[in-house]
Amino acid sequence: MSADRTLHEGEFLRLKRRDHWEYVERVNARGVVVIVAVTDNNELLLVEQPRLPLQANVIELPAGLVGDIAGAEDEAMELAALRELEEETGYRAARMTFLAEGPPSAGLTSETLSFYRAGPVTRVGAGGGDDSEDIIPYAIPLAEVETWLVEREAEGRLIDPKIYAGLYFLGRED
Repeated sequence: MSADRTLHEGEFLRLKRRDHWEYVERVNARGVVVIVAVTDNNELLLVEQPRLPLQANVIELPAGLVGDIAGAEDEAMELAALRELEEETGYRAARMTFLAEGPPSAGLTSETLSFYRAGPVTRVGAGGGDDSEDIIPYAIPLAEVETWLVEREAEGRLIDPKIYAGLYFLGRED
């Protein structure tokens, strides 16, 4: 196997080639955290945001980059999960429990996702992300999540399949 060769480097991504395979890696982050959070009222916390590569709004679990903030490049995964949950949804978690880690698209990127279960959570703000984001937070009753997602999809939104992974992890708690 030959060494990696950089084909292009942008501000946030690097396009690389190894042998016949091209892939991307993040320049400014160590990974991604994905948060599965349920309120005391048994509501799953979700977010909606525009995703430019897809030219569509996407319904997702709260998530974010780790190590992408200047001065906090060594931020612990759990701390990034706590920060992202509060920024995006307005809910603060007492703790984060690691669930699983894996690649989101193993043929496209070297990135890995780390799933965390938040709990218990307390509403402390409106959410909506930081100044660079346009996020709509939702708290959807667990019993209605699947129907709600089908309705959002019928309205033209895309549904991130990681939500179904999050629901799987919740089902394993029963």
